[in-house]
Amino acid sequence: MGAQLRVYKRRIKSVTATKKITKAMEMIAASRIIKAQRKVDASTPYADELTGAVTAVAYSASDVKHPLTTEVERPVRAALLLITSDRGLAGGYSSNAIKASESLTAKLVAEGKQVDHYVVGRKGVSYYTFRERPLQESWTGFTDSPEYSDAKAIAAPLIAAIERETADGGVDELHIVFTEFRSMMTQTPVERRMLPLTLSRTAEDSAAVFAKGASVHALYEFEPGAEQVLDALLPRYVESRIYNALLQSAASEHAARRRAMKSATDNAEDLIKSLTRLANAARQADITQEISEIVGGASALADATAGSDR
Repeated sequence: MGAQLRVYKRRIKSVTATKKITKAMEMIAASRIIKAQRKVDASTPYADELTGAVTAVAYSASDVKHPLTTEVERPVRAALLLITSDRGLAGGYSSNAIKASESLTAKLVAEGKQVDHYVVGRKGVSYYTFRERPLQESWTGFTDSPEYSDAKAIAAPLIAAIERETADGGVDELHIVFTEFRSMMTQTPVERRMLPLTLSRTAEDSAAVFAKGASVHALYEFEPGAEQVLDALLPRYVESRIYNALLQSAASEHAARRRAMKSATDNAEDLIKSLTRLANAARQADITQEISEIVGGASALADATAGSDR
């Protein structure tokens, strides 16, 4: 029984140390969520207004063929940007984004399109590397605190691909998969088509953008011309959308990690309580056994003494 009690004590000590780590990680993630959420709130209006301005120019230049707005009659190639995390211990954050990416990839392939993958985050890179699937580009090391310079670095090869400035001819569409931060408890993987812009007034996703674009178009004239303005706005549009997606994903990662670490801390507390009960039961069994041995020894000694007196 003594050996069993020592085992319980060692396990309690180990779980207590783990609980301290998970509790610290939970508190760190909680403190970072607020900062990440503020960045999301600050970047979203700029990205929305820029999209509205780009849409306004696109409407005014409906007769201009530009990669920002021109639908290819038979698209055969698409670029897909996936945003995951560099670190683990965030529950299903990265795996859910990867599942959404795989679902979109299957859909695009079913439409007869070749898909070029661009991945942000070590988790996504590891997923494709382990399966020996090619990546066009990958970026790591900044997913929990992205800067605008990171978005520019990601946007550069994507813009070159959509403008067909790459050696293999470029792509016809540009899609992005990231995790949208909706609340502290809800983060949802979403996919968006960034290019070409959807200019249909009946498209549900573009209704708000259309309204903004129409109002901008009514107020401004574009110089030197719509095509030149589109050329200037194309990199800004892509960079702002990628930056917003990076910030949304960072906030989602911190929220997912906080939730996962809180769950781990709660599980550690439950395990400590369970092990403590088992340890107490083992200690009580040791005490009971010792008392029984003492009583048995005393009884045997009394019997031996009584026999010698006869």
